[in-house]
Amino acid sequence: MKTAHNPPHVRRPFGAYSHGLSLPAGGRMLVTSGQLGISAEDRVPPDVEAQAVLCFEAIGAILADAGMDFGDVIRIGGFVTRREDFPVYMAVRDRYTRAPYPVSTLVIVSGFTRPEFLVEVEVTALRA
Repeated sequence: MKTAHNPPHVRRPFGAYSHGLSLPAGGRMLVTSGQLGISAEDRVPPDVEAQAVLCFEAIGAILADAGMDFGDVIRIGGFVTRREDFPVYMAVRDRYTRAPYPVSTLVIVSGFTRPEFLVEVEVTALRA
């Protein structure tokens, strides 16, 4: 059972994430590599929303391959190249998360391996 930790003397989270998350010892952990906004056919959509959806769909497939789902995600790391893409990324991320929400960090970076990539997402999941 996951327990969210959002103490009242710490500012409420800005979105659908938890400041801390505790889990019982044991279980099986899955850590993904960063997933980019590219389809299996090597297509890269021009907008951050479509790329973020591809990232989270790839993560969903990896989770399923490991016998897990988004309910097992305990940490999300997101990376975008433009500050103005923050709300779009968050809206996509929120479609895939469930309470108790995982911890989440979003970092603005100068770029990725190819200039057309706008977002990258990695997760850690634990199935107790």
